Amino acid sequence: QVQLVESGGGLIQPGGSLRLSCAVSGIRFRMNDMAWYRQVPGNQRELVAAITNIGTTNYAESVKGRFTISRDNAANTVYLQMNSLKPEDTAVYYCNAQYRDFLAWGQGTQVTVSS
Repeated sequence: QVQLVESGGGLIQPGGSLRLSCAVSGIRFRMNDMAWYRQVPGNQRELVAAITNIGTTNYAESVKGRFTISRDNAANTVYLQMNSLKPEDTAVYYCNAQYRDFLAWGQGTQVTVSS
């Protein structure tokens, strides 16, 4: 059974930091490309950051220089370090795993940036 379980979300003040984690089971984690998406109610889900199975990273322009995606293949976990958070970063953040025609999503974790 494939499971992607996000954690680490919460309420944070502007300028603060959070680290999201996504623990993955049921797949060959090291073979999958991993990504973080986010979604605000009424909007489409958007790509935040991605990391390939060999560690190549890609970021949305809005988070470059503030967010860092990383993976630990031994722990089957992908991370999203979020610094200098802004109110516009408020969203539900989803973890995503992809390998060829396989695609899986986590249940999401809420991040709220507010004073």
